[in-house]
Amino acid sequence: MAFHEVRFPTKISYGASGGPQFNTDIIELFSGFEKRNQNWANSKARYDVSHNIKTQTEVDELIKFFRARKGRAHGFRFRDWADYKLVGETIGTGDGAATTFQIKKTYTNGVGSEVRDIKKIVSNSDAISIATGQTNGVYTAWAVYKNSVLQTETTHYTVDRDTGIITFLSAPANGHAIQVDGEFDVPVRFDTDKLATKIDYYNDFSWGEIPLVEVRI
Repeated sequence: MAFHEVRFPTKISYGASGGPQFNTDIIELFSGFEKRNQNWANSKARYDVSHNIKTQTEVDELIKFFRARKGRAHGFRFRDWADYKLVGETIGTGDGAATTFQIKKTYTNGVGSEVRDIKKIVSNSDAISIATGQTNGVYTAWAVYKNSVLQTETTHYTVDRDTGIITFLSAPANGHAIQVDGEFDVPVRFDTDKLATKIDYYNDFSWGEIPLVEVRI
């Protein structure tokens, strides 16, 4: 089905539990040793947004959002408050010919690493709006650097904030590193077709598990 370029309500997503998940088959041998097979090269995140007691206004917003997505049918953007920033992130190196670069985030620890494609970029206006409503005005401003020199959007490059692809008007020179700052969303869908809301007492509400799962796009 379609992907809707709308963001799950950030006031409700704040405090959600979840994070990256891998898929690994483990076979334990008679000797006690294990054979492990990594099925996914990259993780997929899972979240649960069923937390705290919500006001009537927030419950109304959640119900409208769930109905508009038709349960599991349509994907949408989600703010993972534990991991939504790009700060000095190197996404590629110029070769004098390539003009397009996929925004990525690299997670490195010791000998292991994961390179994650970042496709749902947050505009500065959205970042400011989210920060004003939730984090007291603190946000990471969007910026692109070529060889450590700040580039100007539309003059030097364009960015598709739905696919995370940066296109330079002229190819970066060989060896010039491309770096970005900014914020991003995670593409997800509901992993349930049922929304169960409970009235705890007058004008206070809660609900059971509301799972979200990252989608590959």
